[in-house]
Amino acid sequence: MSAESVQLRHHRPFLAFWFARVFTAGGFQVMSVAIAWQMYSLTGSAMDLGLVGLAEFAPRILFMLQIGHVADKFDRRTISTLTKVLQLIAALVLLVATARGSVSRELFFIVAFLFGTARAFEMPATQAMLPSIVPATLLPTAIAASASAMQAATIVAPALGGFLFAIGPVETYALSALVYLVATGLMLLVPSQPPAYKQQGSALDSLLAGIHFIRSRPDILGAISLDLFAVLLGGATALLPVFTKDILHAGAWGLGLLRSAPAVGAILMSFWLAHRPIKRRVGKTMFAAVAVFGVATIVFGLSRNFAVSMAALAVLGASDMVSMVIRGAFVQLETPDDMRGRVSAVNGLFIGASNQLGEFESGATAAWFGPVAAVVLGGVGTLAVVALWMRWFPSLAGRDGIQRAPVEQAAAA
Repeated sequence: MSAESVQLRHHRPFLAFWFARVFTAGGFQVMSVAIAWQMYSLTGSAMDLGLVGLAEFAPRILFMLQIGHVADKFDRRTISTLTKVLQLIAALVLLVATARGSVSRELFFIVAFLFGTARAFEMPATQAMLPSIVPATLLPTAIAASASAMQAATIVAPALGGFLFAIGPVETYALSALVYLVATGLMLLVPSQPPAYKQQGSALDSLLAGIHFIRSRPDILGAISLDLFAVLLGGATALLPVFTKDILHAGAWGLGLLRSAPAVGAILMSFWLAHRPIKRRVGKTMFAAVAVFGVATIVFGLSRNFAVSMAALAVLGASDMVSMVIRGAFVQLETPDDMRGRVSAVNGLFIGASNQLGEFESGATAAWFGPVAAVVLGGVGTLAVVALWMRWFPSLAGRDGIQRAPVEQAAAA
């Protein structure tokens, strides 16, 4: 066990932050299982599953400039707390509608939009908090541990959501609401995060600063765009209800287990990275991890065996975790504190595009070509992206450490 891991275990603000993320991620995963299964049972349309992802992604586009500005201008803990309250309200809306028997296709789209809005504002504020909670020497380990919070919840919550949904959707949404309530209380235990940002120049210049900053850093641009296109093409999460019900012939419990599988691989990898952080050859390691992600996606698409599908998704999750930790560490370390919110907002847009917009892409492609072809073609596309990005961003591929040497930084400036 590394010294950094020991220090984090005794760091009370970080523990409150970590557990708040566990419960937030858990609530979202339980909700995702319930919404996906209920929607597919209601309409039987893969396209509708994709449209749910599109509705969740839309706020990232609509509020992109405001998201980062808010994260830097206002107390970040307050922002994170309010977004959890909004997600709690969304869970209660579905709970009441389901209990009354009034759920509809349109209601799911509205709730997805509310969730997308809350998570769009939550992500940059929460990401920007971490460097202020722990010292810089602990940040890479803290990022890995923080990411493991998401994965820990993603292991248990979807499986629990699937089993609960077999009992009844009302119980599933009630659990989500309770989990969000606990997450809200935990976030209030994190120290206040007063804004470090002081506006300079025009408001538009201020809002676009995050975009300009990323464009001026090729390694950061390459890393987050690699994730965008790889997951956009290779993401198969939106089609899990289709594979579960029509190809693997399992019930809601099967969907819960499949949604948990990537998190199993991811959390095992996050534990490894927390104890043995990647310090050398980080560029090549990240590209190799994304390539493995593509191969695992292809295997999942071709599989007709539940166990093989679970294993492929676990490998997919582990490889994604490697890329996530490397990307998250050097984006945070190379961004000034007063710009972290705006840069994280742009990064969040890329992540949201790769996840929610990727769900829409998967749903649309499945409607056109069938679910198997959609997933396999996506995996092949991911491998093509890796090859192209290694050629277009050679400095990223050749990057040795998380932080560049002082001479390199000065030259870049």
